[in-house]
Amino acid sequence: MITFFIVLAIYFAIVFAIGICAARATKNNSDYVLGGRSLSPAITALGAGASDMSGWLLLGLPGAVFVSGLDQLWLPVGLSIGAYLNWRFVAKKLRIYTENVGDALTIPSYFDARFGHGNRVLRLMTAVVILIFFTLYAAAGFVSGAYLFQVLFHLPYHTAVWMGAIFLVAYTSIGGFLAVNWVDFFQGSLMFFALLITPLATWFHLEHSADFTLQLPAHYFSVVSNQTSLIAIVSLLAWGLGYFGQPHILVRFMAIRDVRGMKVARRICMSWMVISLLGAFAVGITGAIYYATRGHQFDNEMVFLELAKGLFPAWIAAILFAAVLSAVMSTIAAQLLASSSALTEDIAHFFEIQLSEKAKVWFGRGAVIAVSLVAMIFASDPQSTILSIVGHAWAGMGAAFGPVILFSLFWRRCTARGAVAGMTVGAIMVLVWIFGHSQWPQSVIFSLYEIIPGFILASLALVVVSLRDEMPCKQTLHHYDEVLRHCHEPDYTGAPIQE
Repeated sequence: MITFFIVLAIYFAIVFAIGICAARATKNNSDYVLGGRSLSPAITALGAGASDMSGWLLLGLPGAVFVSGLDQLWLPVGLSIGAYLNWRFVAKKLRIYTENVGDALTIPSYFDARFGHGNRVLRLMTAVVILIFFTLYAAAGFVSGAYLFQVLFHLPYHTAVWMGAIFLVAYTSIGGFLAVNWVDFFQGSLMFFALLITPLATWFHLEHSADFTLQLPAHYFSVVSNQTSLIAIVSLLAWGLGYFGQPHILVRFMAIRDVRGMKVARRICMSWMVISLLGAFAVGITGAIYYATRGHQFDNEMVFLELAKGLFPAWIAAILFAAVLSAVMSTIAAQLLASSSALTEDIAHFFEIQLSEKAKVWFGRGAVIAVSLVAMIFASDPQSTILSIVGHAWAGMGAAFGPVILFSLFWRRCTARGAVAGMTVGAIMVLVWIFGHSQWPQSVIFSLYEIIPGFILASLALVVVSLRDEMPCKQTLHHYDEVLRHCHEPDYTGAPIQE
């Protein structure tokens, strides 16, 4: 335990040192919310990857594979495809658009500028959706952190939730966006190391690895088993749709220093992501083989923690535990910051509250604490599973914002009323589907992942309402055409359009 305390103390010291340095570099609200658009390709890449993967990469996904087997492969496949398409088609255009329509710092402010300033309903609706689903998402992170502190310190669940939350909120509120991204670079590297070393070490500890197929059910090693329906496969692949609507990932694209570095960032992020997903998958498989003859009495989502604790010397195990904390912190910090900016930039804008730059920074820090307290209420149930909570929040953001992001970037005719309709229908359909599945868990229809009906119906609502609405104003169309032209200029860096 002394070794664990020493290693974790060093880890906490590094994180807080980064947070303090970032706080000193944070001069105004633009720095706090978007880092002054100063990120390098490498920090952008690992920031996007680390904030995306969360604690479910080291806990939720290995736990699902540990129980179900290779039929969970469709989830990382869907995620990889979705992430690549997001980087390939959305990243550059969103970066150019957000700076050229009034230097939008958040996704709600981008929508407001893209569809014409003054649409207060659109901006408020966007902020409300972010607050609802990000609070749920942050709750999943608090559950992950509680699992970690339970295993490490043998604490009661609710005490563990409070410990993790206090640390997470402290460094996020102090340093803002720069702290989150600099720490994510460090934490993404740590997660990468953990997901490489753990399955390799587990495999070397297996006594009869040649006969492992005899220790587990035959369907465990089939990507399409009798227990895997077409709806299950489609649902797992559909996770990839969520990428187009995740503000905590999209803001990383907005913050890169030069759009010409986007290709390098994409290659770094996708390499990191694919290898990390394969590593998480390998943790679940090797863990299932390892415990097949030994038995286990722990929650399935704690397989990574149990392997780390049981197979490694104390100092390496402590580093692996720190990697789990890194995964949890990176995503919660990004989501808390996005929720904070929604309150500071968007709800304050809706109610016409005038704040100075310094006041906005302090208001944002208070918003981080407020959202965290609400998220802890959702995390208070020790029976919550990380993957299910993340799945609901991911679907809500993806269905509400994904169609609006795509159509706003690639359809000139898209209007503000169409965006509001799409956002509303997407969010409501996800909530209806979650409720339907809870009431009729055996229903074939409601077993379909909720992002699919939400995304499809939101897209239809957006198109129908936009076509029935008036054409966007000339200034909106002018900005769209100028951004489209700049996207085809290889030497364009991201300078604002000259009116």
